[in-house]
Amino acid sequence: MDFRDYYKILGVEPDADLKAIKTAYRKLARKYHPDVSTETDTAERFKEVAEAYEVLGDEKKRAEYDEIRKFGGRQQGGGAGGAGGFSSGQGGRYNEQDFSDFFSSIFGQRRQRASGFEDASGFRSRGRDIEVEMPIFLEDTLAEESKQIKYSLPYQDAHGQQLEDITKTLKIKIPKGVADGERIRLKGQGAPGLGDGPAGDLYLRVRLVPHPLFDVEAHNLLTTVPLAPWEAALGGKITVPTLQGKIQLTIPPNSQSGQRLRIKGRGLPMKSGNGDLFAVLKVVMPPSTDEATKKLWQQLAEQQAGFDPRNSA
Repeated sequence: MDFRDYYKILGVEPDADLKAIKTAYRKLARKYHPDVSTETDTAERFKEVAEAYEVLGDEKKRAEYDEIRKFGGRQQGGGAGGAGGFSSGQGGRYNEQDFSDFFSSIFGQRRQRASGFEDASGFRSRGRDIEVEMPIFLEDTLAEESKQIKYSLPYQDAHGQQLEDITKTLKIKIPKGVADGERIRLKGQGAPGLGDGPAGDLYLRVRLVPHPLFDVEAHNLLTTVPLAPWEAALGGKITVPTLQGKIQLTIPPNSQSGQRLRIKGRGLPMKSGNGDLFAVLKVVMPPSTDEATKKLWQQLAEQQAGFDPRNSA
């Protein structure tokens, strides 16, 4: 299996701090995200960048990855992924709707919980419960089609001898209203039992992948909308992104920087209805002004001489 250099993917040094990693991710995610990219065929590149941030942006995952990277991409002692090692190469393989096999082999089943039982004869044992982290994009919460996941299962013969792990593939429907950190139980999809013992359960731990345009507050979304000073003062209509596509938003006259405009029903799905999207206004000054423009600003300052923004609260 090909080794993936997440530092190279994000364009950061191995000793980069979390702020540098997040900055690099935001920059690349905005560049390659299908909703905002001007380039073609960027979906695969965006997934690669998101996967790199999922690992390097998490302290525990990063430490585990760094150990593997230190040994040239080879897991020591069998590791959580159950693989003997990884060969250096150009990137891994991607499932259309999931992170790469390389990611799954390291983090897919690292938190297995033994929950077996045995009868008096010792020939019957319940299979292990398996917990798998399932990263999903915000767009996945709106998708009608099922999402395919792959995960590894520990496998034993009839005598309880540990054999090579097996890989299982499932298609699941993302439950409506799923939230970051939520755990989904799939009964009987865990490790097989011994004898006539039942299989364990599969637990999917949901992780919402950070989005370049939207922040998440419960089931609501926030997006920053830059405005020119005259747009804030005069109002008008502008185009803003949503998870469902771009829409026209009316900016009221005399809008303030930091003001939130609510767009009903454009947030994340809930068990009943949808959350809302909030457009957070941000007034941005032009990068430079000529003499004629400065005179206009001066005239405005003279006309509004009685206005003091520091005493207007």
